[in-house]
Order: sequence, then C-alpha cells, then structure tokens
Amino acid sequence: MIKASALVLSLLAGPLQAECRHALALGMDVSSSVDAVEYNLQMSGLARALDDPQVRHALTGDGGGHVALMVYEWSGQAHQTIILPWIEVVSDHEVNLAIAALTTHRRSASNAPTALGNALGFGARQMLMSPSCWRQTLDISGDGVNNTGYRPKQAYLNFDFSNITVNGLVVVSDDDGELRQYYQQEVIYGAGSFVEMAAGYADYERAIKRKLLRELTVLALSKLN
Repeated sequence: MIKASALVLSLLAGPLQAECRHALALGMDVSSSVDAVEYNLQMSGLARALDDPQVRHALTGDGGGHVALMVYEWSGQAHQTIILPWIEVVSDHEVNLAIAALTTHRRSASNAPTALGNALGFGARQMLMSPSCWRQTLDISGDGVNNTGYRPKQAYLNFDFSNITVNGLVVVSDDDGELRQYYQQEVIYGAGSFVEMAAGYADYERAIKRKLLRELTVLALSKLN
C-alpha cells in the first residue's frame, strides 16, 4: 500500500507532459446524506472504473493525447478536500497512482450539508491550476439538491466557466426524475453537457465508467476529425 505522503510526492515529481487533450476534475459528494457504506461504494466504484481497461486506454490516449485528472470531495460551504492533485495520465503508472490515492484516502467530513454551488466554485478554482489541455470538464456527483450556500447557477456568475463544461452524475435510490431535472436545470453547464444516472451507490461504478467513456472517447474522436 502506498502511504499518502509518498503518493503526493510521486504525483508532484517530474515535469508535466505535453499534448494534454482533456483536463478532468471529479467532485465527489460526501455530505451527511452519504453514509459510510455509500461513501465506500462511491470511492471504490471510481477506483474500479479507473482500473477498467477501456477507461485506462481512454485516459492515456494511446498517442492521441492524454488526460489530466484531479479528484476532490465536497459537502458544506467550506468543506472541500483534494483527494488527488492534478496529475497527467500518460501511462498505466499514473492510473495506478490515482487508484492508490482513492483507496488510501480517509473521508474528510460526514455531517455537513450539501453546498453544490460552493462545490462548483471550488472546481472552477482548481481548473485555474490545471495543465494546459484542449478542453476542461468538471464532473459533479451527488444524491441531493443544494441546501446551503449559494445556488449552483450563482457559481456561474461568480466564477469563470467560459471554457469549462460541467457534467453531473446523479445517485438515486429509485427513478428520481426530479433530481435529474434539478441537475439539468441548475448544475450542468456548457455545450454538450449531460447528466448520468446511478441507481443507488451500488450502481456508481457502472455509471461513472459509462460517464468517463462518454466524455473521453467523444472528445478524442472529435479532436481527430
């Protein structure tokens, strides 16, 4: 198992690579509505999705430009924690480091409300520190509506999202069309943005894998055309 201190040093070591096609930031919901079991399903689901051969191939680019990746968790207005700092994924080695960061991370908060607007604002600030890539995408996962802080739509007035696409992954215990509609109206942003659905946290791995492949594969193909 890689210790967190050694992991961060490994991620930050060495020069950044060229030809990055996509800067992708993933925001994970850790508000009070997410219990310990659901949190573990979310984190392990993302780790297994990154380990999938198709996703690995999409991340490294196979000569068509790679992906820069970062992951953070969010809940209340002042509760955002970086799990994985920006890393350029040029080989399986970086994918393995990202998976290790997810599997060794300890949850930062468990009793905070859902501050979606603040989560978006934090993501926009992280994008300012991303490597230079052809495109920027912020992914927000969540299982509820904003209930503290400023609204998601206000984030788009307070921060520069002019070059950022925001996609959503909604986690519901049943077919909650209202939450999906809320994300479509309040959260996602930019041309081609979309909402993916997970039928509970046990379905998170399938949903995030489908979402990553949709984002990364479509972008790679559109850049080659």
